[in-house]
This record gives sequence, C-alpha cells and structure tokens, in this order.
Amino acid sequence: MSEQHQPAGRLYGVGLGPGDPSLLTLRAVEVVRAADVVAYHSARHGRSIARSIVAAHLRPEQVEEQLVYPVTTETTDHPGGYRGAMEEFYEEAAARLAAHLDAGRTVAVLAEGDPLFYSSYMHMHKRLAHRYPTEVVPGVTSVSAAAARLGEPLVEGEEVLTILPGTLPEEELTARLAATDSAVVMKLGRTFPTVRGALERAGRLEEARYVERATMDGERTGHVADVDPASVPYFSVAVLPSRVDAAPAGGGRGEVAVVGLGPAGPQWLTPEARGVLAAAQDVVGYSTYVDRVPARPGQRRHASDNKVESERAEFALDLARQGRRVAVVSSGDPGVFAMATAVLEVASEDPYRDVPVRVVPGMTAAHAAASRAGAPLGHDYAVVSLSDRLKPWEVIEERLRAAAAADLVLALYNPGSRSRVWQVGKARDLLLEHRSPDTPVVLARDVGGPAERIRIVPLGELDPAEVDMRTLLIVGSTQTRVSRRAADGSPETVVWTPRRYPEG
Repeated sequence: MSEQHQPAGRLYGVGLGPGDPSLLTLRAVEVVRAADVVAYHSARHGRSIARSIVAAHLRPEQVEEQLVYPVTTETTDHPGGYRGAMEEFYEEAAARLAAHLDAGRTVAVLAEGDPLFYSSYMHMHKRLAHRYPTEVVPGVTSVSAAAARLGEPLVEGEEVLTILPGTLPEEELTARLAATDSAVVMKLGRTFPTVRGALERAGRLEEARYVERATMDGERTGHVADVDPASVPYFSVAVLPSRVDAAPAGGGRGEVAVVGLGPAGPQWLTPEARGVLAAAQDVVGYSTYVDRVPARPGQRRHASDNKVESERAEFALDLARQGRRVAVVSSGDPGVFAMATAVLEVASEDPYRDVPVRVVPGMTAAHAAASRAGAPLGHDYAVVSLSDRLKPWEVIEERLRAAAAADLVLALYNPGSRSRVWQVGKARDLLLEHRSPDTPVVLARDVGGPAERIRIVPLGELDPAEVDMRTLLIVGSTQTRVSRRAADGSPETVVWTPRRYPEG
C-alpha cells in the first residue's frame, strides 16, 4: 500500500484589535475558537496581552505555543547582537509552528492590532506563508483606536496621513512631521523625548495629542506637551489630527513665511516648505506660483501679477498683523531674485518691524538645471540676472565682464522675455571676449516641468531666439568639460567643471 500524505495545516494571522475584547472581529473569534494551535508572543515575564484579549474564546484542548522573545529592551551577548538574537528567535519560532502545520494542524498566530501593521506576526508570515495555505484576518489598528478615543477626525478630504515609528532619528521625524498634514507616531516609551523634540522643532507640538493604552485598562489621553516623559509606556501614540477646521494655533500671533517652491512640481519641494504651506491660513504670490500650491479647505489664496512685489509683501504683512499665518510663495529659492528681499524690505519699515518673518529655502533653478546637465557648478561660479528692469544694463555688463575675467562659471537668470529680446546676444558677445567659442553653454528650459528640455551648445553658437523667460543659462569657465557617455547603452552628454584649478 502507498503511504498516505498528510495534508498541511492552515496558517492564520489573526488581528485582535487595540486591546478591548469587544473590538475583536467576528472572523477573528471564529478562527481562534476553531484553531488547533494558538500561538502568541510574550516577553520573558510570560504575560501576553494578545492572549488576554482572546482568553474567553480559548478551549482547554487547544495547544498553546508561547513564543518568548529572547530580548526586548535589554542588551544581549548574542554574537549577532540584537538583530542576530531576534533573527534566530524568529527562525526557531517558525520551525515550531511549521511542525504543527506539517502535522495537519491549523495554527492561529495572535497579533494585537492588525497582523500586517508593525506586528511580530509578519516575521512568521514571511517564513511560512509561501509554504502553507494562509489567511490574514485584519484587525482594528491602534491608529484608528487612538483617533476614536480622541474623538477628532484623523484625515479629511485631500489630507495626507503619515504613520511613523518613534525609533526614527529626531531629524528624520522632524522633517516628516513638518511635511505632512496628519500623523501618528508609534512606539513611544523611551522614544518619547525624541518624539516630543521633533514635534516642537517641526512647529507641531501645540496641536499634538497623546493616547496611552487606547481601549484598554489604564487608558489616558491628553496633549503631548503636558505629558511627563517618565510616565510614557510603549503602548502609546502621539497624534496630529486633521487640520481641517482646526482652531488657529499661536494665540492669534501671525507671521509671514516666504517659501521656496523649487523650480517645478512637488518633488522639488522640501519637507519644511511642505509643512509651512500646509499650516498657512493664507497663501500669497504670483498667480503662476500660487497655482502650484495644493488647495486646502479653509485656506485663503491671494494671487496677483508678477510685477507688484512690494504691494504683495505689504499685503502679506498686513494679514500677519491681523494674526494670520501667511505663506508668500516664490519659485526656486525665495532669496534668489525672488520675494524674500521684497518682503524684508517692507518689513524693515514701520509699521511692520515687529511682524515675524522667516525665509524657508527651496531648490534653486541654477542647481536644478546643473543637476540635469551634470556638474557644471563644480567649482566657483557667479549668479547674474540679465533683467534690466531693476538695474541698468551697464551694471549687468560690468558684472559679466568681471565674472568672465575671473574665469567663473556663470548662471544667468532671467535671460529673455517678450519685451527683452536682445540681452542674450549682448551677453554672448561680451563673454566671447574672454571665453573660447567652444565654451559649453547649458540651456535648461522648464526644469522639472512637462516641457523640460536640456541642450548643450558652444558659446559661439548660442542663438538668442532659443532662449525665453523659462530658460536658465549656465556658461562654463575655461576649465569646464563636456563628456560623451553611454549609460545603459543610451548616449548622453554631460557637462562638468573640475574641482581642482590648475596652478599658474
């Protein structure tokens, strides 16, 4: 007679919700009651919150597999350190469960919250799910439970929710908290001082809420700013609720933030700038740039023409004097031929001297263009605007000559427009007095935008007709090089300026 093959058992990852047994799903109860083996994790003390949640549904004849962590927060002498000790533990735990599955038993691995959300079950899933029939039973996460206990909306409309582990470095937490609308920071406990510091640095501490042991005995809620760090357990979270309809922070004290949007598109926006725009009650700027800022419920937008910088600055400062948080937006970096100077010029006069003003930097057009071409700004360079709207052309000529004579790479802003069509030709002819006609020139148009186009031409062949207001020019020095490469089989041309300048 042939040997009968024992069919494999079925693996279940069972989400138990945040702690209250009444928040178990019907499917979770059904699976736990029917399972041959119930597995759960615990620390060395042996107590398991997961088991306590389902205790009323366990049967005496069920096999219980207690998976005891070899290390939690203490140190270990394992040769592989903490990670090595845990990897070894997960391998051994998976082998124990696999023995039951091979014997045809159903195995339910309990997981607080949801099995695939910061859960230890995932380590079993990755080792066993491809070998045995598997079902994951979702559970209510601590994120949803915390929001419910606070009684405040978590996200609304087009808002973005970010979920972060408190174990991240403070700098990383700060950047992510500043950039998002709503957030939940998990795994507090010993990380609480770091999380609190990140919330404060991101300007979000006042709105941050605290939830401890949501739905469990000992539940506590409050404001993060009021919590004693020594009292914070691991089972607690910090929550930044929805900003929609939120009361203004800061006791009515307004400010103006001059924000750099980068050259184009959200991928060029810094986390700090993203956060400031999200927190602003008013967005002020040239209509083209205001249109690049995502609309938010309750946020007022004030678009104007490109040639009213002083009036725009005064308008923004007046709003701030009324207690409004105002973001004045600029393309690129606001301190490079943009609105930061205009705002500070007005803010340095009465009656605006006491209005808080800060500048939030952005990726400059010159640096964005340079990155597309290679590294033409690899050595000393000068930045010059060819617009003679605010300074005489004679001054521009003098500066171009000085920079060219010093053999600096040149980044030329505002090279042309419908009303200015001759400046590029004049600049080219002037530079040819000091540079070879073969000097590489980068023509970068609409960098980061849908019509992006990067061309590299010799200075002697630079055609002013190919240059408009959306183009930035980078003119190489005598040391700038052009290389032909074949990356991934596709030919490309790169421009770079050596870091070392020849002696003599």
